[in-house]
Amino acid sequence: MLRGVRAVLLDMDGVVYVGDRPLPGVQELLEYLETTDRNWLFVTNNSSRTPAQFVEKIGRMGICADEEHILSSALATASWLTEQYPDGIRAFMIGEDGLRWALEREGITLVEEAQAADVVVSGIDFSVRYERLADATLAIRAGIRFVGTNSDTSFPSERGQIPGTGALLALLEAASGVKPTVIGKPNAGMFEQAMRKLGTTAATTLMVGDRYETDIVGAIELGMPTAAVLTGITTEEEFRTVAAPPALILPGLPELLDAFRQADR
Repeated sequence: MLRGVRAVLLDMDGVVYVGDRPLPGVQELLEYLETTDRNWLFVTNNSSRTPAQFVEKIGRMGICADEEHILSSALATASWLTEQYPDGIRAFMIGEDGLRWALEREGITLVEEAQAADVVVSGIDFSVRYERLADATLAIRAGIRFVGTNSDTSFPSERGQIPGTGALLALLEAASGVKPTVIGKPNAGMFEQAMRKLGTTAATTLMVGDRYETDIVGAIELGMPTAAVLTGITTEEEFRTVAAPPALILPGLPELLDAFRQADR
């Protein structure tokens, strides 16, 4: 399987790092992919950071990448919104710098009056206030479209699993009675944007992730080969007992590098 892989998509939280702690083998894997003429891209549901902030974060860990190697759910959501609203759109945002930057980059107008928006967009927000959630809820109940960057209910940190974007979306859904349109993994749009960026097909693009219900299941549904690592959310037992398990289940990226080397012999 790995011999035919021409590009690799890597999740970040739980695969490349946990919090501010780098995980083993990242730079070595990236260098091997480049020496074997394989493309790669970090594909993350984390909407909190801009590409520059991601590059700075991993740079401090000794991992070399540029902004073109980053596709976040914030970027995917902003791109999707411009496709849906080619004549322009006003958005009420719940989120961090990464989502704000992505929306403004696409020319989307951000408004502070929720009822004046065309869409309520929510990503992770580590300092969200109740009043902002209340404003978003009332706007959604009034018929304004509700969009989420991703559905990850938890977020891996050095303290453990803390609430993620999916937890915020669940709160807003419970309060408004409206289910959001979610753009990030496991939805096909984000994987397809990544493959368009790399110029590859599903059959030749490997998805590497730590969370079955987002990283792995979405890729399997598109016919992509998958590799699960045990450095993040889903346990080995959980990976092995699902109806459609990943093609590879590995302790981490050093073992994936070893598997590539074996396949290429």
